[in-house]
Amino acid sequence: MRVLLGCLLIASLKMAVADPLPPLPEPASNNAVAAVKIGNVEYIASFAGISTGLEHSDIHARTYLLNSVAGVWERAPDLPGNVGRLAAVAASVGERIYVFGGYSVDADGNEVSTPWVHAFDPAEKRYTEMQAMPVPVDDAVAVTYLDRYVYLISGWHDFGNVNLVQVLDTETNTWSQATPLPGNALFGHAGGIVSNKLIYCDGVTVQANQGASRSFVASNECFHGSIDDSNFRRIDWRPVDAHPGAPSYRMAAAGVASINAVAFIGGSENPYNFNGIGYDGSPSEPSMDVLLFDLERMQWQQVATSTTATMDHRGLVQFGDAWLTIGGMLRRQKVTAQVISYSLD
Repeated sequence: MRVLLGCLLIASLKMAVADPLPPLPEPASNNAVAAVKIGNVEYIASFAGISTGLEHSDIHARTYLLNSVAGVWERAPDLPGNVGRLAAVAASVGERIYVFGGYSVDADGNEVSTPWVHAFDPAEKRYTEMQAMPVPVDDAVAVTYLDRYVYLISGWHDFGNVNLVQVLDTETNTWSQATPLPGNALFGHAGGIVSNKLIYCDGVTVQANQGASRSFVASNECFHGSIDDSNFRRIDWRPVDAHPGAPSYRMAAAGVASINAVAFIGGSENPYNFNGIGYDGSPSEPSMDVLLFDLERMQWQQVATSTTATMDHRGLVQFGDAWLTIGGMLRRQKVTAQVISYSLD
């Protein structure tokens, strides 16, 4: 049975933070992003992605790092693998940031999901190679549980979506499988976690068509999951109603513990390839939507729209009291270096 939800307008939440952070040194979209705190110093990192031009040759592996003391972006060592990649995802555990997968694109347009996992120490600017993913995925959702386990929810593997929930135990550097998705296998979906409660929404599913090639279709499914306190591999998945408005592709999302909610920002109604052109051949445009899923009341809360429409995000990052989108695409498929700050308290 679906959970019936209300839609509330929360007018008190502020959208823009007075002191924005400096932009990235170059425009970047579909870049993996995460933040971590070491002692009294906070770090933000941006890994790989695509730059202006939106050609396969613009896909890179560059790493950029900003800390709360210097307040400026600096170049760090490239993401290992000797290949540029898109749709990697990052998650923080302890004092390190873990970067998972992504896919490469060659001159002929062939896409390959990469299996690599690396732990990045921002203080030392050093990568450590971890155990590779059992099933390499890109365009997945990554969430951290108990500051130890990272869950990779669904994603694309070479030729299609997988319904897996793969779990990395960062203490033992081992992988296991958690309860798989009950709904569609997806790529480009978004989600977040607070405590042991998580939610993911939207993305793209693959549709088989009689007498014709398969097609990529936007999904409006949303699922709430509760991780079993006694078994991290067991997740009680339950459907919840779709959020207000149309389904969205590659939103920025994260769990916001201070308000016990998962926030979703931006995205696009029209699923697209890495150049921002929809699978239907139409240019995709970004959304200004800001949505919250209240994990206590199990309700969607629709927040007043943001000042800037953005899409093509891999995460929503906390830095101090602000929540950040880092890079992405603006209207007319413009790749941006902009860092946009939101207050969600």
